[in-house]
Amino acid sequence: MSTPRKDGLLLEVVDLAKHYKVNTGLVFSRTAGTVKAVDGVAFQLKRGETLALVGESGCGKSTTARLVLRLIEPSAGQVWFEGRDITTLGGSELRAMRRRMQIVFQDPFASLNPRMTVGAILEEPLKVHGIGDADTRAKRVEELLGLVGLAPYHAKRYPHEFSGGQRQRIGIARALAVEPDLVVCDEPVSALDVSIQAQVVNLLKDLQARLGLSYLFIAHDLAVVKHMADRVAVMYLGRIVEIGPKDAVFATPRHPYTRTLLSAIPRPDPHRETARQIPGGDVPSPMNPPPGCHFHTRCAFASELCRTQSPALRPTDASGHMAACHHFETLPDVVVERDRAQAPAAAKRLALYAERRARGPASAG
Repeated sequence: MSTPRKDGLLLEVVDLAKHYKVNTGLVFSRTAGTVKAVDGVAFQLKRGETLALVGESGCGKSTTARLVLRLIEPSAGQVWFEGRDITTLGGSELRAMRRRMQIVFQDPFASLNPRMTVGAILEEPLKVHGIGDADTRAKRVEELLGLVGLAPYHAKRYPHEFSGGQRQRIGIARALAVEPDLVVCDEPVSALDVSIQAQVVNLLKDLQARLGLSYLFIAHDLAVVKHMADRVAVMYLGRIVEIGPKDAVFATPRHPYTRTLLSAIPRPDPHRETARQIPGGDVPSPMNPPPGCHFHTRCAFASELCRTQSPALRPTDASGHMAACHHFETLPDVVVERDRAQAPAAAKRLALYAERRARGPASAG
């Protein structure tokens, strides 16, 4: 095991890319184009930190996660894990490195082998990496179950005997079995009931505090991200368009696409109305992205410069907040809060509902 870096940096991704060729013809011999699923992504992750990757479906979040773990091979770029470029590793070196990087999958129903007991599922990574004898592994399985809030007798049961939240706890326990430093969470709560999501998120935060874990957290639910992340990276069409501390990104978003995502968050307050920024058109095809800034075809503030020149990530302040927008310094405020006096209709509806409830169920309809 390598010595931790003095600057606390655990993971560094440099110009990471994944391009897929699209072949057509009777024998798929002709290349019709290239899908740029990930196109020059770069970020850093410190030990004990959570970086969230957010964006619409198809923006390249999950592909980036799999590239970081080398579950798929990159087309270009580097992934540095504590000073070692894992894209150059192979064989036993790569297997040893993978012990320190694990993943929690999105679907707790599909990610567990239905033919194996929970005990066998948790013991399998220990066997693969040659950790301990049978008695040691059995004790480790019991320890892992307790770590995620399950009982020792659950080891003898099969995945179909558990609820979705319990299955995801088993998936988390499996990821922790070999004591990793980095855990990639690929939308770990999106397939769960809302009532269960908070439990799993709180479990992940508790485990991070107890074990010193670093998370690369993939999500599209910004409410979960706001609770979970330390820093946020926003992806659009395979590129990071904004990255920075969570508070800075949520309070002062500098890219029009980030503002679009944030303005779409439901706000359960009838007295609080938000002017929403809705982009025009559809998401362009990743096989034929527009030139310049990929978002310019849907952006209300696009200029000729945006249509011809791709913007680089630039610092917006001294906190590490960066945005890939030519005009972030001059963008107008688009999130406008209105107080109760400016929302009389919502206040009236709330008062009427409260009055009906006070009169009893017979008049509440």
